[in-house]
Amino acid sequence: MHITAAALADEPACFKRDLNCDATAKLKRSLVADVPVPAVIQGSMHDALHARASEPDAEDAFFVADLGEVRRQLVQWMELLPRVQPFFAVKCNPDPLVVKLLASMGTGFDCASKAEIQQVLREGVDPHNIIYAHPCKPASHLRFAQAAGVATMTFDNADELVKIRQLYPGAKAVLRILTDDSSSLCQLGLKFGAAANLTQSLLATAQQLGVDVVGVSFHVGSGCQSEAAFADAVLRARRVFDEAAALGLRLSLLDVGGGFPGRGDQSGLSFEAMATVLNAALAEHFPLQSHGHVRVIAEPGRYFVASAFSLAVNVIARRQVTNNSGPSFMYYVNDGVYGSFNCIMFDHQHPVPQVLTRAGHAVDKQSCLGPLRPSSVWGPTCDSIDCIVSASSLPELQIGDWLVFHGMGAYTICAASRFNGFKISDVVYVDSDSARA
Repeated sequence: MHITAAALADEPACFKRDLNCDATAKLKRSLVADVPVPAVIQGSMHDALHARASEPDAEDAFFVADLGEVRRQLVQWMELLPRVQPFFAVKCNPDPLVVKLLASMGTGFDCASKAEIQQVLREGVDPHNIIYAHPCKPASHLRFAQAAGVATMTFDNADELVKIRQLYPGAKAVLRILTDDSSSLCQLGLKFGAAANLTQSLLATAQQLGVDVVGVSFHVGSGCQSEAAFADAVLRARRVFDEAAALGLRLSLLDVGGGFPGRGDQSGLSFEAMATVLNAALAEHFPLQSHGHVRVIAEPGRYFVASAFSLAVNVIARRQVTNNSGPSFMYYVNDGVYGSFNCIMFDHQHPVPQVLTRAGHAVDKQSCLGPLRPSSVWGPTCDSIDCIVSASSLPELQIGDWLVFHGMGAYTICAASRFNGFKISDVVYVDSDSARA
């Protein structure tokens, strides 16, 4: 039986009957994408933004994604964190060309569902370079992981250990521990992570069940605002390694999770500073002399993609409000919080508008736009919560002008909806590295 990519949308019946059936081997050979690969323009993001917005009858909002920026971020990672293998967090932005590029450059992948595992396997990624990094997995997704040979996976409670033992006895389990994520925008510890007083008993339970625990993982929180969080988390992980050793377990994997800032992050944190802290913590608590056998991985998401995507939106309507202090303007654009700007609600972001075109002319310098007016920017839906920027200063714009928001690659398009019937913004791809060659 030949399994196409489309057929993999649903779990084959034979997986439910016999996890060792011939379809398991065929699965690994037949994950071939049947979706056309989009074209990539050789040039800069700046040029692509202006070119698309200047097309006749152009109106739909659109992203420009610079694959060269993703590549440069990976090169920087390898230079500053040479001991840590990045496993891209697919959830952050499952863009097909981003995943394809990172797969071609040898990164691993952090997947949180069957669909994410499927996408990564279609790019030919070795299952050894995938971590199923979700402590609470649906049974059908766990069975699929076994069929695909994705063995490394996280847990943080005894019930998950029982499930793993029943459904995937050959799994390589990674204990996710609780860390101090109080300085992060998204505090994942509210939902996941084993507290320090539970880790030893969980390791003992895994031993009793016969589940192979191979390592420890943590996550300092998405959008981490403090470099020190990594130093504390690595120390906590070392304590669990020591607890495991006391039980006769020799752990071989440390997953330092995500939380790494993208270039130009609004927090002001630099990746360089965070890498310095993490390298020092690894050298202190996992020195190569005694822990050279430990594979260290991480789960960066926004680090790779935040600065690689910019979003251009069209002013589809405007409203002038006059009061004693003079006129102010409400601008309505064709993407909003139900679409790509869901990052305002879910990821605590504050996108900043810049003028892309005005009166049909490209704008290169924001300082040359004349007097600024009190302005707000609103999405296209009928909901009053659909506000992108409640207070800003912009030059007076007209219907048909364009705004651009930079740094829009993380947790944006991946969670966009079609509420009110508005389409999800398209993506135009460029490769600025090729343009520089």
